[in-house]
Parts: sequence; C-alpha cells; structure tokens
Amino acid sequence: MAIATEHGSRTITLIGNPNTGKSTLFGALSGVRQRVGNYPGVTVEKTIGEVEHKGQKWLLVDLPGTYSLAPRSPDEMVAVDVLLGRIDELPPPSVIVCVVAANNLQRNLYLVSQVLELGRPVVVAMTMNDLADADGLKLDLARLSERIGVPVVPVNARRGEGLETLKAAVEQVAANQNCPNPPSLFPEAFRGEVDGLASQVQAMLAGRTHGRNSDGTVPRYLVERLLLDVGSYMQTQFALPEAQASELRQTLEAARSRLAAAGCRVPEVETVSRYAWVSKSTEGLIEHRNAAATSYADRLDAVLTHKIWGSLILAAVLLVMFSAVFSWAQVPMDWIDSGIAAISSAVESRMGEGPLRSLIVDGVIGGVGAVVIFLPQILILFLLLTALEECGYMARAAYLMDKVMLKVGLSGRSFIPLLSSFACAIPGVMAARVIENRRDRLTTILIAPLMSCSARLPVYTLMIAAFIPQRSLLGGLLHLQGLTLFAMYAVGVVVAAVVAWLLKRTVLRSAAPAFVMEMPEYQWPSLRVIVARAVERGLDFVKNAGTVIFAVSILMWGALYYPRASSPEFAAISEQMQAFESNLAEAEAAGDSARVGEIEESIRTAENKLAGIQQRQSLLGRAGRLIEPVVRPLGWDWRIGSAVIASFPAREVVVATLGVIFDVGADVEEDAGQESLRSAMRNATWPDSGKPLFNVPVALSIMVFFALCAQCISTLAVIGRETGGWQWPVFAFVYMTGLAYAAAFATYRIGMLLGA
Repeated sequence: MAIATEHGSRTITLIGNPNTGKSTLFGALSGVRQRVGNYPGVTVEKTIGEVEHKGQKWLLVDLPGTYSLAPRSPDEMVAVDVLLGRIDELPPPSVIVCVVAANNLQRNLYLVSQVLELGRPVVVAMTMNDLADADGLKLDLARLSERIGVPVVPVNARRGEGLETLKAAVEQVAANQNCPNPPSLFPEAFRGEVDGLASQVQAMLAGRTHGRNSDGTVPRYLVERLLLDVGSYMQTQFALPEAQASELRQTLEAARSRLAAAGCRVPEVETVSRYAWVSKSTEGLIEHRNAAATSYADRLDAVLTHKIWGSLILAAVLLVMFSAVFSWAQVPMDWIDSGIAAISSAVESRMGEGPLRSLIVDGVIGGVGAVVIFLPQILILFLLLTALEECGYMARAAYLMDKVMLKVGLSGRSFIPLLSSFACAIPGVMAARVIENRRDRLTTILIAPLMSCSARLPVYTLMIAAFIPQRSLLGGLLHLQGLTLFAMYAVGVVVAAVVAWLLKRTVLRSAAPAFVMEMPEYQWPSLRVIVARAVERGLDFVKNAGTVIFAVSILMWGALYYPRASSPEFAAISEQMQAFESNLAEAEAAGDSARVGEIEESIRTAENKLAGIQQRQSLLGRAGRLIEPVVRPLGWDWRIGSAVIASFPAREVVVATLGVIFDVGADVEEDAGQESLRSAMRNATWPDSGKPLFNVPVALSIMVFFALCAQCISTLAVIGRETGGWQWPVFAFVYMTGLAYAAAFATYRIGMLLGA
C-alpha cells in the first residue's frame, strides 16, 4: 500500500557509500519521527522519516549504504527502483541527497556520477569535513559545486551544523527542478551505437516497467545498465517470456561485441569514464597541506588490528559488552519483574478466583511481562553496538575475527551477532543487520539460536546441581560440574560451526565471502544517535515480536488452565485447603505465630499439589502423555515431556513448570525452592518399574536438548521479522528440534552404555 501523505510529492531520498555518516544525517534531519520496515519481497530494510522546513513537511527515505548503482541482486536493485520511482508504496524522490565524505571525496564521487544520470534534482551533502581538515586536506566546495552542476553543502550532523543550509538547498533545487547534466559515460564516437541500442531495448521492454511515475517506458538509466552489467540480475527482473529474454540477451551480446570491436570495451568503459570525470571535477580543488607522516588513526590501528594486542583488546571489549547484556540488564529486568508481580498481586487481591482472574493475571499480565522483560537486554546491546560502530571500532573487530569465521564460510561481520547471542538470541539476531550479504546474514541468523543464551542457564544449573557429582579433576584445578557447564556452551558453538558449514554448501550456497571492508575514521559517537537507534530497535521489537509472544502466552495459559481438574483427589485436597484456611484464621486470632507458620506451610503444600493435579489434567499434561512414546527413547517420561512442551514458547518457564509437575510449586527461584525441586526430582520414579526417573544420562540428554532446540517463540518471531517471512523461522524450528532430539537420543544411549 502506497504511503499517502500530507507531504504531497515532497520526498527526499538519501544515498551514499557506507561510513559516510548517512545514517547520522538521517537521524539529525528526522529526529524520532522515523519508522522501519522491509521493502516488499526483499530483506532490505527501509527507514522512513519526516523533515520539516519553513512549515513544509518532506518525506525522508534512507537507502542502504552502497558503493555503486550497479545491482547484482534483488536487494541491491531496491536502491535503483526507489531512486527511479519504481516502488509503488513510495513516491518518487523530489530531490536526491547524495552523502559524500570529504576525506574520501574522489571515491565517493563515483556514486555521485551514477546518481546524476537518474535525471532528478540532486544535492551533495559533504560530511567528515573536520576529519579531512585533520588529515591536512582543504577542499574548494564552491568550485566543486560549479563543476558538477549541483549544490554542495558541508554538514556536521553530530553537531547539527549545516542542516538548515542543506534543507534550503533541497527546497531550492526542488522548486527550480534543477536536473544536472550527467557525465558522458560512453565516448562521443560510440553515442550513435548506444542510442540505437537504447531505442531497440526500450521497444522490446515496453510495458515491462512499473512504478507510480512510469509511463511504460524503461528508463534510459536501466537500458545502459543492461548493456554495462554483463550477466546482470536486471535481465531477470523484467519477467520476460523465455523467447523474449533470449532475444534480449542476444541483442545485448551483439551490441557489446560491436562496441568492443570498435575499441570500447564493456564493462571496463564505465570505470574508466567515471574516474576520468571524478579526476576532472576535482582537479586543482584539493589542497594537501602538511600532515603528520603517521596519523593518530594509523598508530591506533597498529594496536587495535595487531594479531596479539588487538585480539586481547577485542576480548576485553567483548567481555564488557557480554557482561553488560548478561549482568547489567539484571537490575532493570528485576524492576520489570517486580512491577509485573506487583500488578499481578494487585489484580489478584481485587478479583475473585476464577478463569477471568487467571486469564488476566497469568495470561495477559504474564504475556506482557514476557515481552517487556527482554527490553533491557536489547537496549543495552544496541547502545553498545551503536557506540562501537559509530566510533569506528566495529570494523576493526570484524577484521580481526575474519580468518576464524572464514573457516565455516562466514566473514568477520558474523562474529558480533553470534557473540551477542550468548546473552540472548533476540538481540543477536537483530544485530545481524550489520551483515550486508543476504546469504551470510541468513546463515548467521539461523545459527545464532544455537549459542547458549542466559535462559538456558537455569536448566543447566538445576540438572548439574541435582545429578552431576561434585568431583575434582587434575588435582582440584577443574571440577566436574563446572566442566559440564562449559561443555553445554561448547556444544552450541561446535554444532553452530557445523551447521553454518553445511548451510553455506547447501540451501544457502555461496562462495566464501571476500571480506572487503573500508576502515571508517575514528570519531566520537553521537549520544543522540546512539540513544535514538537503541530506542528504535526496542520499539521495533515490542511492536513486531512482542505481539507474537503475547499471543502465545495467552495460548499457553489456556493449555495449562483447561480442562479444570475434577478428580476425587483434587476435591479432597480442596476440602483440606478450606480446613487449613479456617484453622489459620483461628491461629492468627489467638496470636499463635508458630502454628500460623505450620498452617501456612501446609497451605503452600496443598496449593502445590492442586497445581500439580491441574497441570496433569490440563491440555498440556495430556499432550505430555500423548508424546511419551516419542520422548521415552530419550529416557524421559510424560512429566519431562510436558515441561519441554511448556518451555517451547520460552525456555525460562521450564523450571517453574517442573516445580508444578513435581508438586513443589512454580516459585522455585529461591535456594530453598531449588533444593525442594532437586529433591523431588531425585526421588521421582517410573510408575511401572519403580526405578529412578532421573540419572546422569537423563540429565545430560535434557541439557543437550535444551542446548540445541529452538525453544523460544520470541527468537522465532524476531527471525520472522528480520527475514521478512515465516519460512526461515519454520526452517530454524524444524532443523533445531530434529537436531536436538537426535543429539539427546545419542547422549542418553551412550551414557547408558557407559554406565554413567
């Protein structure tokens, strides 16, 4: 659906190379008035904001950073389609603002030369002027503007400098419809050949173009791209019948052959012509003043990218970031948890017992809590990631890890998202947005949930404390329980590496990524940009993944609440509860504190038994009994199966579910509750044989299953949000569940054979 606007046709589109400060400029122009989504049919993210100048509102569209407008994939084609007005949901750009870094002027102008060919008003926003000055460069921007035929406006988005001048320039070129004369791409001797070909191709593709400003004729820019881009993806995006597609290929190949025979080689002519134009446009305009032979940035890079020192610094930085997401978020998460608990208690005290109260307290309030509890982790992670990216360090970290990641078919860009997933896969998946290559990004997203997140830790600690012996190894240097915990984390890492290797050679087959990354300049990050981006990601999570989490929480409440238990045992315990409550009132009236404590403990025990009976009779309990034949080969009975089913929406609930199933209660977070649950699990037996239900192989199989299974609807929802559909979340769920089952089966069987 097209964006209907109060802006009319006033649309500004930002484009520029990576690391030119384009996103910072977008944030400075639009502030918080921005929204994020995906273009139809692709994973490319569109960021849309609003700019106001002299009472007039403009729609602001931020395109992904790119070095060229020569599309090689559907994702890369998006930038060209937006600039040409071929995206139906967006109005065509009134003005294109090309963001250029002053300290990399000549390379950035290559993209400007392509933008000038689009036939739309253009303004160049010159960023990084302070860094160019520090490097000893002085630019004559007024003469540059004269030579390329468009306004060149110096800006410093972090300080808010030059923004009003930029808006005024945009308004002026839009009002005058100043469309610059593009540089000559083909030498004059070949213009006749190219013009003839353009007319021929436009006739062949008549009616195949689209977009709100299209008259059915393929734009001249796309025609020349078809000629230049040998083997281009663009040939497939017109959806031609095979006969016409074959005719088009033959026509283009014949034209290239004629041009080559005449001395104009395609596609080399583009690079030669564009850089010749860049050289001519900047000749005599750049003054290289005296600068230090070795700059501060060079000296810093020598340390930060050093094989040893750089790796140690990276380890320290990552340790701080990991600790922040894992530990620093605990206080605000506790606040949220306490707030949700207080709201639940207030509602419980004001409503009578029944399904409506349970729905509101356990379903609605609990569902909201399941959403907002992740916000501190997401906000902290993106605050730190944005700060590292803005200051220029992230590129150095990716460079250091590139060789390691290359062994499994990924690049250094995948390292940070995977590391983040040890705290929580949700921000880890979201952090994969820094990966430009679509197949690498998908691979990273699909293996990120295999990293053992903090939600798995309660399962590990419960099973290890209950069933792994406290045994010292190597003279006390190692302990078996600690080694087991380390092994659980290692399992995820090793399996993720194998899965990534397989994915990059099968469903996401692609060549080993060439890690070509421009090292951005060091600079102080903008607090406004950091906070705005973190808040944007947090709101994005709440609006998209949060709705799915909330819905699943309601469904799980229903599965636990219905049908209501009505067994004789349930009725008998209910009668006991009434007697206990009557006795409690008498003891409180008599001031017998010791008896009050005894009766309260009896009430808690009875409540736990009632909850256990209800869960066994609920839909979830019945589902556990239904799947018992499936999980029995893993050494599990229906009780363990029920807990695992309950934990699929979120692993965090498994300990509480086990507490209810084993009649200890859901509140087992305190040490006393944990010990009660461990004792109940140790004493649990198989009904038919009387043998212990749990042993070391069973405990290990449960931990391995939790280490590898996709038991987090939150993560799956975010994967769906990031990939633009449900096919990849379904794929992740199926492959991880199958992998977890196979690994748990092997673990249990091998453990039993070894007599563990």
